[in-house]
Amino acid sequence: MEQRALKRNLARDFYEIQKQQSRKSLGILAVLVVFYFLAVSLIAFTIWLSTGLILARAPLFTGAFWTKFLLTCFGAAVIFAILHYYDARKFGASFILRRLCAQEPDRSDRYHLQFINVVEEMQIASGLPKVKPSILPTFAINSLALIESDKTPCVVVTEGLLADFTRDELEAVVAHELAHIARGDTLYMTLVCSLANFFERIREALEPGDADSGDFAETRGDRRHPSSLVYVAVAISTIVMRLLSMLISRERELLADAAAVEFSRNPVALARAIYKAHVKNSFVGDFNQTYSPLFIVAPDAHSESEDFLSHLISTHPPLMTRIRNLAQMAGLTPPAVIDQVRDIQKEREKAKIVLHAFEETHQGAVLPAPDPSILSALAQDKVWLILSSKEQWQGPYSLQDLLFLPNFTPLVLVKNIQEGVEARARQFPQIRTALEKLARKKPVNEAVLNKCPRCKIPLTDTFYEGVPVKICGRCSGKLVDQAAMERILDRQEVGFSEDLAKKAQEFKEKFLLNPIKTQKISAKEQPNSYCPNCGYKMTPRPYNYQYFIPVDKCLSCFKVWYDADELEILQVLVEKAKAG
Repeated sequence: MEQRALKRNLARDFYEIQKQQSRKSLGILAVLVVFYFLAVSLIAFTIWLSTGLILARAPLFTGAFWTKFLLTCFGAAVIFAILHYYDARKFGASFILRRLCAQEPDRSDRYHLQFINVVEEMQIASGLPKVKPSILPTFAINSLALIESDKTPCVVVTEGLLADFTRDELEAVVAHELAHIARGDTLYMTLVCSLANFFERIREALEPGDADSGDFAETRGDRRHPSSLVYVAVAISTIVMRLLSMLISRERELLADAAAVEFSRNPVALARAIYKAHVKNSFVGDFNQTYSPLFIVAPDAHSESEDFLSHLISTHPPLMTRIRNLAQMAGLTPPAVIDQVRDIQKEREKAKIVLHAFEETHQGAVLPAPDPSILSALAQDKVWLILSSKEQWQGPYSLQDLLFLPNFTPLVLVKNIQEGVEARARQFPQIRTALEKLARKKPVNEAVLNKCPRCKIPLTDTFYEGVPVKICGRCSGKLVDQAAMERILDRQEVGFSEDLAKKAQEFKEKFLLNPIKTQKISAKEQPNSYCPNCGYKMTPRPYNYQYFIPVDKCLSCFKVWYDADELEILQVLVEKAKAG
């Protein structure tokens, strides 16, 4: 009964709470007016002194002078404060989300879909009318809540949190953020942090595009380096944020923890989540101290000290205070909660699916044969010759190969052997149609759509670490969206056999320790391969400049083709680097 009454009250009073917080935020406007009044008065008086006007005949010590001076400063302070306040209310949340690179969840991703479902479930449990889920693409473990300019609440979690947390821990974190929203804390803190962003924008505007390694205060040519004024602005930003955030006691974090338990009915899961976020990597990307009050744990929590001053200025309660309060709700002690975290981690390690090297799984197996109709269609398509710069005909090429030759342009002379016609490329309707297909990101030859670029057999849709991928049943190659690769590398659903780990080590010794050597075409000669998704020619490239694992990248639709074991080798190397 009490729970249902709480839901009704929250549903009925949510907008009223927002109105109350809006009225309270007017107090922030008053603080801003006072701040700008003091700042403008100080700057104006300093300029007055520095120009020597104090030595003039100005009636400096008369009442009329001070009245005009203070009224002018007050008027300027009101204007600055209103503009600053409006900018924070209108654009503050969107600026924070953009600065943190927040993205909408991908419903085709199993982890993202679970997050969407959890947000919807906790939204119903809390009685809130509407909540928008969002994700930060970072390995960090953290979460926050914001109120956007249209008054829509937004719950944001990191990819690292989704990869590391169990479902009940995710529910507890979302419940904590919804508790902040329902209590009205989020609206206030979004405004506070948005106000502080004004000074951060000043710093960004004054900083050069490329930082030199020389003296930070010197100027070189017309490129200006930030002066001490930048650091003064940042210091003011920090002071303003600290003063305003002190208006919200750290007790509100504890109250949000308690309210989250009312929604999720699982205090231990929330305790585990807070402990994980605190002791693991909670640092969030392009982070500024002004955002700290928004997060479930401070993004610099792992570097917090235990002295009195740190506790005094901290935006969050001490870790063990929060763990103790939540553990007591379940009749446990903090060490028991920490033991649960370790036990769950051990169980997850045991539950991993062990992947084996291609040679292990396919030894003696009968592999599917390539589709003869596709091979026949590709062979029959080789009817095109192209005139080289030396006035010699080269070929024959298929239409798709022809379009990606280095010397191909719509004006180059080509010949169709089958038709016996020689003309400019753009005069052939087949070539014009093929170019239009590529522009629309469609394959030139429909026969190769969704076919393995190596084996020419249909690809199978499946999931790998929760990410939708396409896999070849013959060569075990995988087609992966480039944007999803960070998720795969962050998640740890799978383990690797000894042979696969040995193969990764051999690759590292052969290539990674000799980065000057290039290897994709030289290591394994392959004919031209085309993207099964859009038909664009795939380009051999290393995965990145840290891991020189050879892959084929589509520069049109941003898909990546991994031959057998290449994706697994990359995962082995990345996980070793993380652990190392």
